[in-house]
Amino acid sequence: MRYKVRAFNCGTFVVPGPEVYWMSHWNTRETMNVIVYLVQGGGRNILINSGPPQDLSVINKAWLEAFGYPEAQILRGDDQLPQNILAAHSLREDDISMLIVTPLQAYATANIHRFRNAQICISRRGWIEDFQAPTYHQHVPRHLRIPPEVNNYLQNEAWDKLRLVADEEEIVPGIRVFWAGVHHRSSMAVCIETARGTVILTDCFFKYGNIEEGFYLGVMESMMEADSTWKRLRKEGDIIASIYDPEVFNRHPGGILA
Repeated sequence: MRYKVRAFNCGTFVVPGPEVYWMSHWNTRETMNVIVYLVQGGGRNILINSGPPQDLSVINKAWLEAFGYPEAQILRGDDQLPQNILAAHSLREDDISMLIVTPLQAYATANIHRFRNAQICISRRGWIEDFQAPTYHQHVPRHLRIPPEVNNYLQNEAWDKLRLVADEEEIVPGIRVFWAGVHHRSSMAVCIETARGTVILTDCFFKYGNIEEGFYLGVMESMMEADSTWKRLRKEGDIIASIYDPEVFNRHPGGILA
């Protein structure tokens, strides 16, 4: 099975350089996107991530307090809401058959409950270690990982739709995931077979400078994971893309990766 893959920008924000490039780029700020990917093929409409909250006030307040400048807040137009992006491509939220979510952060999880027909794929390890039973201090509070209304949906109404995936698992023919780590315990790499080869989508690096120029990720939980995971990305991916890097749209005009 070969799929089509397209990227959509669901919002823009700006972070300090060292958040992207570990112990570097001190006097710069880096523009970031919140990118959602639409994967289509074999009658399936699959989303990689569900996009930031419909109401940005809570997450933006937290990011403004953390970074101390207004540009750190997500800036988004109505046409960048996930439901409006889909509508512009003749799709409804109910047409999405699967959500693959990485990582467990509100900018990726906040709209899960809107996709009522979707199976929801989350890293089993991440579900436990990043949300249910973390063994370390959480620097991001639970409500900014999975918002309460989404958590209620997952744990109650949609429990039969929640699929906790293994560290290595084929999701459907032609799409597999592996646990990536580096950024969060819930970070995965999604490998998609396309006419242009294997497309790998992930949050385990922020910008191409991380995996192409050797800069470790600023917001990183393990250098050792970065070494091993990024080596695997380069080996297995014909096209590699982050869920944050605006450069995706320069390298792939119109957001069309395959």
